[in-house]
Amino acid sequence: MSASTKITHLTSAHPRYDTRIFVKECISLVKVKEYEVSLVVADGQGDEVNNKVHIIDVGKSLSRQDRIFNTTKKIFKKAIELDSALYHFHDPELIVVGLKLKELGKKVIFDAHEDLPKQVMSKHYLNTFSKHIISFLISKFEIYLLKKLDYIISATPIIRDKFIVNGISSQDINNFPKLDEFIDIQPSFKNNTICYIGLLYDTRGIKEIVKAIENLDVKLIIAGKFYDKSFENEITALKGWKKVDFRGFADREEVKLILQESIAGLVTLHPTPSYVEAYPVKMFEYMSAGLATIASDFPIYKEFIDGNKCGVCVDPINILVIEKSIENLLQNKEEAREMGENGKIAIEEKYNWSIEEKKLFEIYSELV
Repeated sequence: MSASTKITHLTSAHPRYDTRIFVKECISLVKVKEYEVSLVVADGQGDEVNNKVHIIDVGKSLSRQDRIFNTTKKIFKKAIELDSALYHFHDPELIVVGLKLKELGKKVIFDAHEDLPKQVMSKHYLNTFSKHIISFLISKFEIYLLKKLDYIISATPIIRDKFIVNGISSQDINNFPKLDEFIDIQPSFKNNTICYIGLLYDTRGIKEIVKAIENLDVKLIIAGKFYDKSFENEITALKGWKKVDFRGFADREEVKLILQESIAGLVTLHPTPSYVEAYPVKMFEYMSAGLATIASDFPIYKEFIDGNKCGVCVDPINILVIEKSIENLLQNKEEAREMGENGKIAIEEKYNWSIEEKKLFEIYSELV
């Protein structure tokens, strides 16, 4: 196959089966027969072909420093070897790789999953002064560099608009669910079971959720991985943990089973700069599966939850409010069922990947 039809996605930090990169974007692009799709990763799990996507592994990074300085070089070397017409990268540290590929005459897309300057403001290991200085410098440097690339794909309209106002070609491709994955799930609404699926660290609201169920007749299924041992010890020592069914990391099939037995899903993230303007993937997956959703009361979340009457929005820091919201759904399962059905309809009609992938195809058709 000629270089004009070869597409390569690059990531130094995301897992090879990342929902946005692999499950949605790469597999969707394989549907377009003239594209040969490769995905370069750095996880140490070796090369493979999955769903016709050629996954190429440059080896696992030994540390964050190693990832930034050495893994990026390996990814650039592999990108050159693949000699593709278009490169689509997913991590800010790969901007330098994108610029080098652009200098070689390649078409290059950056996929901005998050607002990088605002993400810096959420880093707990930086003091307030450092956060503001670093965030400001990154915001200026980011725009200067990204103007040199061909296109910026963003995960939300808010991030898209930031680039457009600075004269950068950008389109939002939202992390809405694939219709064929969860839409056929039919929760029973018989048991007092709720769920949280996702990363497990402090700003994801895990502590507040576990405390909120202490006095409720409920089972909370948690599926995810703790990224800090001390935080794991703190959470598992809470009184409410005895009502938790902890599943650890769950693959997509296991997630389906969890959604099937739950009546509501929680996505009560803390009001950090990187969350208040980002779309949480799990919120849409809960909606797709027909679960009522309990979400943080951020304006961008309320647009979906209140606008489609598919759940409730709460102050994610207020444990009593979270507790009351869970209790209300448990005591009014028919109302919870109606919320779930409303969410499913909204996904079918407005918020699904089949709509978003058309934007991806249009961008690629324009560049390749």
